[in-house]
Amino acid sequence: MLLGELALLSAALFAGAASYINVAEQPARMMLDDAALLQQWKPSYKRGFAMQSTLAIIAFLFGSAAWWQSGELFFLYGALLLIANWPFTLMVIMPTNHLLMGIEPSSGDARIRPLLGKWNIQHGVRTILSILGCLCILIALQ
Repeated sequence: MLLGELALLSAALFAGAASYINVAEQPARMMLDDAALLQQWKPSYKRGFAMQSTLAIIAFLFGSAAWWQSGELFFLYGALLLIANWPFTLMVIMPTNHLLMGIEPSSGDARIRPLLGKWNIQHGVRTILSILGCLCILIALQ
C-alpha cells in the first residue's frame, strides 16, 4: 500500500527531526551562554517550523488517504496524532515562542534559559505525538 508507506515515511521524517531536536540540538545549544543560546535558537526554530509543519500536514494527508483507501483505523489514528502537533503548537508552544522571539539575545534577560528549557519540554510532546503516530501507521501496515 503506497499511501500507507508514504504516510510512514513522512511520519518517520517528522519523528526523526523532532527527536533530534530534543536529544541532540537542544542539549548542545543549552551549553552556550544565554545570548548565544537565544541567537542560535531563533533561526533554527524558524527553519524547523517550516520543515516540521509541512511534514505533519503531508503525513496527515497520506495517513488519511491510506485510511480512506483501506479502512484500517490505525492509519487514521496515526494521521490524527501527527496533525495534533498543529493545535498543540499553536495553543501551547506559540506563547513561549512569542516570548522568546521578543527577547533581544544580548539583553541579558534572565528568562532566556528557563523559557528555552520550557520550550524543550513542550517540544518533547511533539516528539512523543509523532513517535506514537509512526507506531500507529506501522501497525496499520502489518
